[in-house]
Amino acid sequence: MNDRLEKLRRKIASEGLDAILISQGENRRYLSGFTGSAGFLLISEKSAILATDFRYIEQAKNQAPDFDIARIEGEMQKWFPELISSIEAKRIGFEANGLSFATHHQLMTAAGEKELVPTEGFVESLRALKDDGELESIIRAVEISDAAFNEVASTIRPGMTEKEVAWELEKSMREKGSESMPFEIIVASGPNAALAHHKPTERAILQSEPVVIDMGARFEGYASDLTRTICLGNQDEVFGKIYHLVLRAQLAAIAAIEAGMSGEEADSLARTVIEQGGYGDNFGHGLGHGVGLAPHEQPRLGKGSKDILTEGMVFTIEPGIYISGWGGVRIEDTAVLENGKTRVLSKAKKID
Repeated sequence: MNDRLEKLRRKIASEGLDAILISQGENRRYLSGFTGSAGFLLISEKSAILATDFRYIEQAKNQAPDFDIARIEGEMQKWFPELISSIEAKRIGFEANGLSFATHHQLMTAAGEKELVPTEGFVESLRALKDDGELESIIRAVEISDAAFNEVASTIRPGMTEKEVAWELEKSMREKGSESMPFEIIVASGPNAALAHHKPTERAILQSEPVVIDMGARFEGYASDLTRTICLGNQDEVFGKIYHLVLRAQLAAIAAIEAGMSGEEADSLARTVIEQGGYGDNFGHGLGHGVGLAPHEQPRLGKGSKDILTEGMVFTIEPGIYISGWGGVRIEDTAVLENGKTRVLSKAKKID
């Protein structure tokens, strides 16, 4: 944690700030180790304060021993002036994307003569580069989701509903050591597979239709993200054509993504394959996204992304094709950038 704080302090100074107020949950955990659902960090060159309410005081003391713990209560006007008066700071940054309008209003009212400066991506850019401990947790989450998919996929039969399959997947991941699901499991069958973020329904799965399964586990706070598309019974000609085009696009990206490439350049590796196959208009989302304490974080691999892929980043590679009325195919793996190249972490079975 101390190394993370020092990196943040250097960034604070480089932006001409005296301190920063952290309100976003994953950022709070990343910097302090505190997993409670409410609280703020106030970090300056010499101070590191974790402010939370009565429910979490003992937890904060145990999880964030390097922080001074401040008990707060009620609206910000009651406690924020005293909190910021305890440090030497005139310009204080705050997370512009981490506050509601109401909380922002309270913050500005309570700041008094202090200058509050909106910031974006301060901690998120640090989180994009995973250390060895973070990578170990992600790999464990990947192993859990891999094992659960392989276990449940072999038991799926025609007539099972999307909701039933989703529950079996969640149950299996929980039994294998997953914490809470990082996102709602997607099981999308038949025409529903054309919806990239479909929520499972009571629809019964039929033979010879695409079934998109998007799932993830969480271990020590860190997420995995895995998508496989299966087909029960015989595959028709359309399924085989679409599936192998998506797989070819994914493998092309995995083979060519390297350090120093932009997110847009990485995206184009898979997008070009799909466009050449005649389905460019049916690949409507980006190639991937970072994975860590949040299931979607930096970097972004997609059109227009200027994020530079750097050693230690963990991200998904997930091209897809979606056809209204028929369904869709998406194949997603979690990968890490090591020694300048992409190493795929996911091992769950794919269709040959």
